[in-house]
Amino acid sequence: MVIHRARLPVYLAIAASFALAACGSDGEEPLAAPGYEEQAVLDVKAFIQTNLDDLASAAAALQAAAPEPDEDGWSAAADKDAVDAMKAEWKKARWAYEHVEGAIAVIFRDLDESTDARYDAFIETAADADPFDGEGVTGVHAIERILWSDAIPPAVVEFESGLGARYRAAAFPATEAEAKAFKRGLCARLVADTKKMQSDFRGLALDAPSAFRGVIGSLGEQVEKVAKAATGEEESRYAQYTLADMRANVAAGRLTYNAFQRWLLSKEGDAAAVDQAVLDGFERLEDAYAALSGDALPPVPDMWSSEDPTAAQLETPFGQLFSLVQRESDDTVEGSLVRSMVEAAELLGIPEL
Repeated sequence: MVIHRARLPVYLAIAASFALAACGSDGEEPLAAPGYEEQAVLDVKAFIQTNLDDLASAAAALQAAAPEPDEDGWSAAADKDAVDAMKAEWKKARWAYEHVEGAIAVIFRDLDESTDARYDAFIETAADADPFDGEGVTGVHAIERILWSDAIPPAVVEFESGLGARYRAAAFPATEAEAKAFKRGLCARLVADTKKMQSDFRGLALDAPSAFRGVIGSLGEQVEKVAKAATGEEESRYAQYTLADMRANVAAGRLTYNAFQRWLLSKEGDAAAVDQAVLDGFERLEDAYAALSGDALPPVPDMWSSEDPTAAQLETPFGQLFSLVQRESDDTVEGSLVRSMVEAAELLGIPEL
């Protein structure tokens, strides 16, 4: 998170270039400086574009790191260096995507699905005949499922094996044909999808609802990411990277809000109080996430129930995290982060999506 916050001046400088590009040269009359809303959207657009560039770069590097196909495929044991390199690029891609998923889910719904949908969502309507070919089950989680196929937590295996006849156990490529399909099919599909997002977004006129309301939606999903850990359904469940996902979501939310803050503070009435409530909400989540080590969520207590957790369960690191995220994600709770973000949107006159 610190690295990405440190890059905020870079994002703002890139955003400023959008405005400067509109100015005339050689004595031409420059256009008027952008207003608060326009500048906020320019800043967020620059931030999203930078992350989409990082995402496309990581996807291409992941494909390049995949071993060349041979007769027995590849595995973490036989090709450790290559698999480690792919895992590192996967995490870079994941970090970049989780910074922008709120907007991408609004703007590029089909690409969001092909890039970020979970295994259970893909096989709900049809089995995946070939997990390596870039058809059927695709995206970052399809690749994650293969890269970490030898280390999938038991709860995840239990959940997925209960999905029915369409389920297929995760595995490394075991043949030359499977290894070839992984590199030239599944990885190539992610490269194509991320490049399309990258190029299509560049020429897009982003609006305030997509920029601001999209990130509110992402923050509202934080509680789901924690709750589903108990059933093996969490998002980055094979790599045990869900806490890192959540950190990226909150970092993106903070950066997006920073872009809109000046506009909000130009408003009369409760603007200053709402601003402080938003800042306090981000700080509570950031402090809680920073207090936890590693990329994985804390262990789920035995017999956990999100509907009726016991007092003892709520005292565990997982229970404390769940309680905090549940509150901050609830738009009906006075003073919660999401409620305060909604109030900020209303003060700004940003319509719902």
